[in-house]
Amino acid sequence: MTDTPIRSGRRPARALPLAPALRLARPSDTWFKPALSVVAASAAPQLTLLALGRLDLVMYTMAGSLCALYGHGLPYARRAGAVAGVVLAMTASLAVSLVAASLTASTAVLIAVGALLAAAQKVLCDATRIGPPGHVIFTFVSSAALFAPQRPEQIPGHLALTLCAGGFAWLVAVAPALVRREGPERRAVARALEAAAACAADPGPRTRNAAAAAVHAAWQCLLASGRPTPVRRALERLVVHAEAAFATPRPGGGTVDPDRLRAWAVQARARGPVPTPPPAPGTADELYGIDAERAALRAPEGRRAARRALLHRLGPGSPLLPVAVRTLIGCALAGYLCAALGVGRPYWAIVTAASLYQANITLSWNRTLQRTLGNLLGVLVFAAALPVSRISPLALVCCCLFFGFAAEALITRNYWLGSVAVTPMALLILEFGGAHPAGELIGDRVLDTVLGAVVGFLAATLVTNRRAAGRVERALDALGRAVADAERAGADPGAAPAARDRARRALTASLVELREAGDAAAGEWWQRALPEQRLLAAEQAGHRTLAATAERRGPGREAPPAAHAPSIGAE
Repeated sequence: MTDTPIRSGRRPARALPLAPALRLARPSDTWFKPALSVVAASAAPQLTLLALGRLDLVMYTMAGSLCALYGHGLPYARRAGAVAGVVLAMTASLAVSLVAASLTASTAVLIAVGALLAAAQKVLCDATRIGPPGHVIFTFVSSAALFAPQRPEQIPGHLALTLCAGGFAWLVAVAPALVRREGPERRAVARALEAAAACAADPGPRTRNAAAAAVHAAWQCLLASGRPTPVRRALERLVVHAEAAFATPRPGGGTVDPDRLRAWAVQARARGPVPTPPPAPGTADELYGIDAERAALRAPEGRRAARRALLHRLGPGSPLLPVAVRTLIGCALAGYLCAALGVGRPYWAIVTAASLYQANITLSWNRTLQRTLGNLLGVLVFAAALPVSRISPLALVCCCLFFGFAAEALITRNYWLGSVAVTPMALLILEFGGAHPAGELIGDRVLDTVLGAVVGFLAATLVTNRRAAGRVERALDALGRAVADAERAGADPGAAPAARDRARRALTASLVELREAGDAAAGEWWQRALPEQRLLAAEQAGHRTLAATAERRGPGREAPPAAHAPSIGAE
């Protein structure tokens, strides 16, 4: 690694993009999973309340039903625990809001509680990396509950409704494991193969970084899966070949055939058998050392290390702290300004401000544009849908379910497009408690959106995040250690193949972390200039080490064409 010093000076404010923030992307390959899950998790509680004539309680069951949006990228063994944690956290957030609402009618106090909750939810979701959709759903539920009439004796029953609906959402989230046990792992490996094929066909920094991130995500998914199965063993072998493709890319494919990788990706994602290419020479055949790594992570010391890492991300030196301060100040100011202007629902402004805060100012600006445009278009959709929803209570339930599905189906194209469906759904939820004047709802929502977006982004620009550069420095140091470990393991003839593979996975993880830290810091204002030359040199050194160890190991050189590769694990 080079010793290029950090340049002095501060990074000034830069021009903020417009068109790129609104450009539509390709839909996610799993867009239908959260969309169908939230409909299934919401339909049963809402139809039950409809039959009982208590649609006024939908807000409390909706809090639990929305938990079905989480965990869709996780293997089922990890998803079960993650979604259970989301349900408990959602119930705890709702409990704080309901208690506050029952104890005081002071708008100022309730806004303060909402801002504190939003900041805490933002930090916890970012630290645990649970998402999408991250903290916005928590803030939406807890902020709305703050301004709902509440008596202390009602709280246990309302929380019980949330827990029951959350339990049903948990069943919806994990039920696909009965049909396709390794589905998340297969999709993660398919993405890694596709990214590696793109890198092999067109080597470059962009495709190489994308491939490294996809391979790292695939390894993490496999590490978090349950006991080894023949399908998972085959998937791990495929990831090794994907890793070789991005570690030693050649223009036009070279020794790695991009078409073969793409063919494997299609087979891995499909419901048929998983292709099983031969193991790479010099690689631990049993599970490429992943069994030992998984056992270490689940051992007491591994669990303690994971807790220490989480506490470090939440500690006083955490780079998440400035983002939490932004969230707190932005949500509080937005709420107080709307209350001062006489808006009856300041929690909309709180949610708008909370939804803006991303990893840096540039991304927060993008989200500000997307949120504002989506909400303004969404109120027009609401105006058109309101007469239909008032035909009958069943029509209202069906409209909410439709917009819930549409939001998740569209949001992966761009956040603003999903917001076009989220906005009418949020407004229609108010109709469960009784009809409201359409003009009042639309006017309040437009005002809250504009004020929340302006004040929220202003807070992001005023609260600087100078710790972003410190995260880059720590990532550089970690990458240096990972490079040294990988070189030492690769040069040691007595090192076990599993140890070399673990060192390579650690090096890939360090490269991904450095790229994420660099991208986050590059979008921040008012901080010291990044050591860009040092960052580039460190990345190049890391990829050279990956390539050197891959060439010594020689993966992928004897793999047969995809058409003749054996397959296992038909589902």
